[in-house]
Amino acid sequence: MIGEIAALTTALCWAVAARMFRVLGRSFSPLLLNMWKGVAAIAILLLVTQFILPPVLVDSNTLYWLLLSGVIGIGLGDTFFFQALNKIGDSQSILVAETLAPLFTALLAMAWISEWLTWQQWCGAALVLFSVDVIIKIQRRNELNVFDLSGYVYAGLAALCQAIGAVISRDILTTVEIDAFNASQIRLIGGLVIIVLLMLVTKQKWLPTTTNPKRTWLFFLGATVIGTFAALYLQMVALTYSKAAIVQTLFATSVILSLVVAKVLGEKVQSKTLIWSVLALLGVAILIGSEYA
Repeated sequence: MIGEIAALTTALCWAVAARMFRVLGRSFSPLLLNMWKGVAAIAILLLVTQFILPPVLVDSNTLYWLLLSGVIGIGLGDTFFFQALNKIGDSQSILVAETLAPLFTALLAMAWISEWLTWQQWCGAALVLFSVDVIIKIQRRNELNVFDLSGYVYAGLAALCQAIGAVISRDILTTVEIDAFNASQIRLIGGLVIIVLLMLVTKQKWLPTTTNPKRTWLFFLGATVIGTFAALYLQMVALTYSKAAIVQTLFATSVILSLVVAKVLGEKVQSKTLIWSVLALLGVAILIGSEYA
């Protein structure tokens, strides 16, 4: 159950960090925030891989595929998702991406690495994703519906990039002796290359706009440790021990865990979401239980 626990913990990290990154969005543009959190996470990972862990020799083939995974899954995937956010808003973007990513992952995993799900796992995944979709709709019911075909295309491309990145990582982590820290570091470097190129092309400024730089950067560091460093490491652990489609489905529970975070912080959570949250957890139980039955 190491992989499933790591995937759920990743989802929790994303749920916590999302609230922190939302606050940071007042000072950072989406692309700027994505760039700096990548730089900070790579710096932390370098300290771990160079001074704590024993040296690791990575062959050129492994390096190439992990860099490609980062370029597609992190660099292009995040960029497409930001474009979707600008076109159709967060509700529809999350709805499309969180629904399609596990499906794309399952299909790619079957075609690429012959990783098949049982019918029980398909049922569990469907229950999780359907419940998450309903919760998103309930939470965003008052949001104006904006239809922009290009926005939905961007959200679909973001989901496809996530799936490709996940399957490549799964393939490497199960066939090559490499730890999750080094794998995360290489993937982040690949993603950062694309983000920096986009920063140069769009001629964006390189520093945030803030009246209290010290407080902003400290808050940013906390969000990066939780949402990028820890989350990406746990993501690699999850993909090492569990099927790619199951991992990607469990990531979608970040929507439900964000409700738990809101409740802990004293915010009001709609009662209708409780039933669907229980159903989603039932789907999680089916996914995990069928894996070890």
